[in-house]
Amino acid sequence: MYTVFVLLFVSGAAWLLADQFKDSANGELWQAAGANLLMVHGGAAMATLLLLGALFPLHMQRAWRAHKNRMTGIAMVTLNTILVVTSFGLYYLGSEMLRPWISDAHIAVGLTLPILLLIHIVLGRRGSKPL
Repeated sequence: MYTVFVLLFVSGAAWLLADQFKDSANGELWQAAGANLLMVHGGAAMATLLLLGALFPLHMQRAWRAHKNRMTGIAMVTLNTILVVTSFGLYYLGSEMLRPWISDAHIAVGLTLPILLLIHIVLGRRGSKPL
């Protein structure tokens, strides 16, 4: 699961970098790299959706009933929901007025989520009892 999350983050961050250089002297190379990175990012996003769906019955419900790590868990669900909604908007919304706002929100949340995930993991492991 962590591998898919890392792939999703790295492909998105690398696309951001490639997008910054698309108007440079090597613009075609960066444009092609950006397109390939978006394909990887989209594939990793699909895998992530499957994994998030599996987390509901396997992880979230059990932790919620046990009153464990609720605050960061709620934040994780919220940020992941924002990422799903904004990705849908980026892919399907044609509004040139809304697209920059949606894109900025997606990027900000996408760059923030790994930090929150690390905090969520550390707090969760701190509160769990060794077997």
